Amino acid sequence: MLYFAKWKISIILGICVLGLVFAAPNLMDRETADSLPESLPHKQISLGLDLQGGSHLLLEVDVKAVLEERLSSLVETVRDTLRKQRIGYRGLGTDGNAVVVTIRKPEQMDAAFQAVRNLDKDAPGQTGENGEIRLQLTDLAVQERIKSAVEQSIEIVRRRIDETGVREPTIQRQGEDRIIIQLPGVDDPERIKRLLGKTAKMSFHLANDSVAPDSKAPLGSEWLPHVENTDQLGQPLKILVRKRVMVSGENLVDSQPTFENGRPVVSFRFDSYGAKKFGEVTKNNVNRRLAIVLDGKVISAPRINEPILGGSGIISGQFTTQAAQDLALLLRAGALPAPLTILEERTVGPGLGADSIAAGKIASIIGLVAVVIFMVVTYRTFGLFADVALVVNMVLIIASLSILQATLTLPGIAGIVLTIGMAVDANVLVFERIREEAAAGRGIIGAIEAGYKRAITTIIDANVTTLIAAVLLYQFGSGPVRGFAVTLAVGIASSMFTATLLTRYLVSVWVKRKRPKELPV
Repeated sequence: MLYFAKWKISIILGICVLGLVFAAPNLMDRETADSLPESLPHKQISLGLDLQGGSHLLLEVDVKAVLEERLSSLVETVRDTLRKQRIGYRGLGTDGNAVVVTIRKPEQMDAAFQAVRNLDKDAPGQTGENGEIRLQLTDLAVQERIKSAVEQSIEIVRRRIDETGVREPTIQRQGEDRIIIQLPGVDDPERIKRLLGKTAKMSFHLANDSVAPDSKAPLGSEWLPHVENTDQLGQPLKILVRKRVMVSGENLVDSQPTFENGRPVVSFRFDSYGAKKFGEVTKNNVNRRLAIVLDGKVISAPRINEPILGGSGIISGQFTTQAAQDLALLLRAGALPAPLTILEERTVGPGLGADSIAAGKIASIIGLVAVVIFMVVTYRTFGLFADVALVVNMVLIIASLSILQATLTLPGIAGIVLTIGMAVDANVLVFERIREEAAAGRGIIGAIEAGYKRAITTIIDANVTTLIAAVLLYQFGSGPVRGFAVTLAVGIASSMFTATLLTRYLVSVWVKRKRPKELPV
């Protein structure tokens, strides 16, 4: 047990050196660490919301709106289908999670049912009394649609937040239709809320200038507020636009803030399909206004002076630089499938986080000093070896958390403090076993060999059971509980290395060099 091959010594020393190298960036400020070359270790431990300060948001996805949009689309499909078949109908609309329509003439009932029954595979057709046809969304289809909407919302939210440059955001699903967002270090939560509160569904419509203001909207058109034009009270005036979407914002591939004649504007670029459609629209409607609609409001309605065939254009308006940046960000990230509602908001100040870090440092230092003194007083030279291993263990924990980019929270600090005590637990088991073997009459080398050999089973058993608990905490816990589980698991792994390999190596070197006559324990 005291013999170490050269390759084992190389591995032990190599791990210790790598731990020091990867932990070193945490001694620098973040700007200095970020300026290091990519080839060098430069990652630091990410601090959680409770340590760094920031914002915590709980959002709810409006799944009702998702289902309503799906059913509205099906209503339009049914209307077009029945009109093409020249089948008379009445009462076309929605009822719960179903589309219902009543056929006027009984003799057309079979033809109508055959025409609409398979329009949507998730809403099989059923016939009822008095010529009624019902297309009911199945429960499985409803659940899949909700699940898809929430997952898509999480992805869009992640894109929007990543575009703002927030470091290490936590974005995860909670329950069926809610999303938790934690944004460490955010100093402008209102901007984040504005970005998340916009669905950002953009579309291009032709303006209808043939109708006098305040007149009733003709069929196929609607009045929408025009944010650029306001009345004397500051309320947006309305502009009449055709309901038909000429080009959808889904065809956008890029959007960037820029300047035109010294004013902030937003440039955009379509994919090949969108560029073709946009070119046709502008070619066929020269001298007409093209309304750009974002979330039900006209943000700009420029006049088409000439065909735009390059697939790109500019959105101009009364933008500030920040507004132009935010709009470009929203268009790049994509539209949300459904509106998001903020149910809960918490803001943690950086002062509270600093107090938590200071308290964690004090607790860690006190625990470390107490353990070091106890081990030296109780086990003398062997206790000193255990203390060296404990310091290396702390370095390895910091290095591991930096490499994994795990988020350190206040419970995570508690896990580190707990690890300080657990890290020497294995050494205590070994040293006590060595005492027993020496008391039984064994020699120095024999007692040390037997102590390590017979204590290893107990050490592995104790650490594996704790590791299982940490895995279960991570699997079934969330947020701070997971942070505690991560630091506990990393601490267990590193303490196993330092106790069973590093301390034993130090003891073997001491025995070979000093050749003691009696054990220091």
